[in-house]
Parts: sequence; structure tokens; C-alpha cells
Amino acid sequence: MTSTQVDKHHGDGSAQGDTPGEGYERGLGSRQVQMIAIGGAIGVGLFLGAGANIAKAGPSLILMYALAGVIVFFIMRALGELLLYRPVSGSFAEYAREFLGPFFGFATGWTYWLMWVVTGMAELTAAAIYVHYWFPQVPQWVTALVFLVVLYLANLISVKIFGEIEFWFSMVKVTALLGMIVIGIGVITFGFSAAGDTAAVSNLWAFDGIFPKGVGSSLMTLQGVMFAYLAVELVGVTAGESENPEKTLPKAINTLPWRIIVFYVGALSVILMVVKWTEFQPGVSPFVAAFAKIGIPAGAAIVNFVVLTAALSSCNSGMYSTGRMLRDLASNSEAPKVLGKLSSTKTPAVGITLSVALMGIGVVLNYVVPEKAFGYVTSVATAAGIWTWMMILISHIRYRREVVAGRLPASSFPAPGGTVCSWIAVAFLLLVTCMIAIDPDSRISLYVGAGWAVCLAVGWSVLKSRNPQVAKRAAAGEKDLEPAGRS
Repeated sequence: MTSTQVDKHHGDGSAQGDTPGEGYERGLGSRQVQMIAIGGAIGVGLFLGAGANIAKAGPSLILMYALAGVIVFFIMRALGELLLYRPVSGSFAEYAREFLGPFFGFATGWTYWLMWVVTGMAELTAAAIYVHYWFPQVPQWVTALVFLVVLYLANLISVKIFGEIEFWFSMVKVTALLGMIVIGIGVITFGFSAAGDTAAVSNLWAFDGIFPKGVGSSLMTLQGVMFAYLAVELVGVTAGESENPEKTLPKAINTLPWRIIVFYVGALSVILMVVKWTEFQPGVSPFVAAFAKIGIPAGAAIVNFVVLTAALSSCNSGMYSTGRMLRDLASNSEAPKVLGKLSSTKTPAVGITLSVALMGIGVVLNYVVPEKAFGYVTSVATAAGIWTWMMILISHIRYRREVVAGRLPASSFPAPGGTVCSWIAVAFLLLVTCMIAIDPDSRISLYVGAGWAVCLAVGWSVLKSRNPQVAKRAAAGEKDLEPAGRS
């Protein structure tokens, strides 16, 4: 393939390296990208959601997190290979558009946007509830509004401000988890505190075994486990604004296994050694329960602060990623052109503003809907996340096919195992989808997903009727991918 063909296919970018036409400021340094990657793997799903899953699966939940962690690593290595082939801020939507066709880029971009908007709605209201713990006299809507405005302004100022806020949010989460692990190991080893007499490694199997409620019950927790890993792919959205993506992105992705081992497998293992799994209750953070058992003063307040940080981190990430995804859609004529404009500070201000406005509506809506709405939001977000991960994997499989055929250059960061690991991850995500379909409480996300698919199909039909060139780009792309000898 000639260099002319490569340039034509990639628009204003190159096959590998920067895409200067995007216009973003490359303001995210290695320190910030690393922490964004770490923080993306630690969220409210771990701090709060693990309690209900422990009650369902017992100690086997550790194995579920480890299994899902392996799959998430496969997904991230597939994404990493694509990112080093062509680092763009549109990331997954752009790769779906290139390798699967314009409709899939359109559907992936809007679905990822939906995931972060609904997540932002829930996280913003949750953050207000956490503050209410300390200041019950302050109306929750006031707190939610303050958080919304502060994070919104930070995202408008510059990508450096976003990166710095996310760095410190992640630092709080990491410090809290490491502290919990160290204290837990101390209790198990030296037997101090109120939990010292009963803390033991044997707690992992002493009460009806590792699978106390059967393998089937353990598998049913996979949907909640996968929700805990949502946002780990956010590092891909930073590709267009990283100072040195060729160095920072591979390092961030390759450190994912130890982050999973330490923060998920390690933290849960220590907690379940300190506190018997039978003592955990749904709706109660396992970290709060562990702090209470050990008898640490202000343990509940410490965990409340960490969970508040996790919620604000998620909301901050949502504002960042939705603005970038809307701009990518607009640049491909799949969203109003006004959403593609950059401000003087090189941020997609219009797209961020639209997303924040919808998140603000969510704050109001969450006051009038039942508490179960939060569960619905998380299941809808999980379904949207699974779609995004599937598009990454299938795009990777198609990309490798083009590389083997000599139609595209190889990435400098190839995924180990080639497409085999991607196929394994696809099969796993289909299994998780089946688990969602079986669970009556989560099944609603598939109904919402079907309704969303209808909306996307209608939207695409309207888009094609107004601008037929949008759909014709698939054929043009296929021509560009022909070998040089046949052109």
C-alpha cells in the first residue's frame, strides 16, 4: 500500500502517530495518563457493589473478578494495538467506523455517549447523598448542583485541569485501597483489633467452600463484576490528547494486570480473610463492614469520602469522554456540526455543555423515581459498555486480518495471542449478556438496549436520507484498503 493511500484512508492523519487535524491540545502527561488508567479500574462498583455480590457468591467472587480481569486485559491489549496503529480521540467509534462500516461507528459513538450520560446522572446524585452523610442540613440538590458546575467548568478550562483532577481523585482511591490491604494483612498476621481472633486465611473456604452457593450463582455475579470494570477503556479516549501516546499508552495498558491483582483480587481476598463472607449484607459496602469489624475510628466516614471521590471521578470522566465522542461523531457528519467546534482552550465545549445539561436533568429525575432506578442505570451502563468492548474486539479482529493480508501496516504494540484472545473475550461477553438475560432485575437493560437500537436505526435512516455520502464512505474505505499492486 502506498503512502498516498494511507494518507487518503486516514484523512488528515497518518497510519501511525498523531492525527494533527483533530486540533486537541496534547496536554495529558504520563503521570496523568497512568493515574487515569488506574482510576478507571477502581470505581463505585467495587466499593459498593461488591457487598451484594459477596452475599450471592461468597469467596468465589474473587475468582470472578480474576476471570473478568483477564478478559478486560484481552480487551485493553486489543484496544492498545489499535491505538498505536492510529491514536485518535474518537477511539473505539473511529475504529468501528473504519473496520466495520459507518453505521457501527455511529452506533458505538452514540452508545458510549449514552453510557456516560446515564452514569453521570446516577453518580452526581450519589455524590450528593454521600455529602448528606456529613451535612444533613444542606439540601441534596444544592450539593449536586455545586459538583455539576465545578466539574463542568474544570472540563471547559483545559484538558490539563481535567487530568490533574482525575489524578488526585485516583490517588485517593488508590491510597485508601492500599491502606485497607496493609491493615488487613496486619490483622491476619499479628491478630490485633477486634477482628484478630477470627481473621484467618481459612475464612476463604471454611464456610461451605469457595463456591458456597454453587457455580451458577457465582456466574450470575459477572454482570456486576463487569460493571465494576467499566471506564477502564477511558485511557483510549485520552489517545488524542496524550503528550506521548507511543510511550504512555502501552505502559498504562501493560500495568493493568497488577492493578487488577492488587486492587480487586488482593483487596477482596484480604477483606474476606478478615471478615467471614456470611457477615456481609447487600447494600452495605464490604469496606465499611471490614472497617467496622476491625474497629477503626471513623471507618465509615473514611469509606464515605473514598466513595464520594469515586463518584465524582466517574462524573468527571463522563463529562470528558462525552464531549470528545460527540465531536468525533460531528466530524463524521453523524451529529450536528456545532458539536464539533473547539473552544479557545481546545476543548469541545458545546458537546460537554449538552452532556452536562442532560446530566443535570438526571439529578432532578432521580428525586422522583424509585431507588431501584440506580440499579437500572448500572445495568443499562453495563449493556452499553459490553457493546463498546465488543466493537473494540471485532475491530481488532478485522484490523489483524488487514495486516495479515498486507493492506495495513502493523501496529508497534501487537496484542499477545493475536486474534485468539479477542475471540475468547467475545465469547465471554456473550456469556455475560446471557447472564443479564437470565436475571430478572437486570433484564430491563436488554429491553432498554433494544429500544436504543431502534432509535439508532431510525436516526441512521434519517441521516442517510439527508446525507447519502455518510453511508457511501464504507465503499470508499474498502477501495483504499486494496493492495498497492491492484490499485
